[in-house]
Amino acid sequence: MSEKKKKDKKIKALLEQSSLNPKPKLVTDPLFREEEFFDPMDLVQVKYEMLRRVGVDKQPVTEVAQNFGFSRPSFYKAKKALNREGLMGLSPKKRGPRTRHKVVGEVLDFIKDLFDKEGCLPMVEVAGRIKDRFGVTIHPRTIERALKDKKKLQ
Repeated sequence: MSEKKKKDKKIKALLEQSSLNPKPKLVTDPLFREEEFFDPMDLVQVKYEMLRRVGVDKQPVTEVAQNFGFSRPSFYKAKKALNREGLMGLSPKKRGPRTRHKVVGEVLDFIKDLFDKEGCLPMVEVAGRIKDRFGVTIHPRTIERALKDKKKLQ
């Protein structure tokens, strides 16, 4: 496999894990510029090495944070996450709601009744009817996902 394909594969994996560093060019630490093992694209590795540089090599936080493309508050946030959760604490967390909070209960029952009475409808129309009935705006794709999940549970 060519080097480019290996790099593309790694970038794809980092993206899937939400661990692709959005600012790899800000990482100016010599290890990340001179050694192939150290990858400025790998956010978890960058954060870990930043914390190690301060904790083990006893270098100053301000200088190290800057060399790794972070602010002092970001350094302390990463340190707290590592202490609390271990290495997994350095992985970015998904933003937004953790669970479906709009397509539940009464809304889900309404959708089911709608399909029972009128058959298959475009999700855009279903979303419009939900808005009319409940005053809630729901993206059509969210409705599709909720219905797909509901089928998995049955």
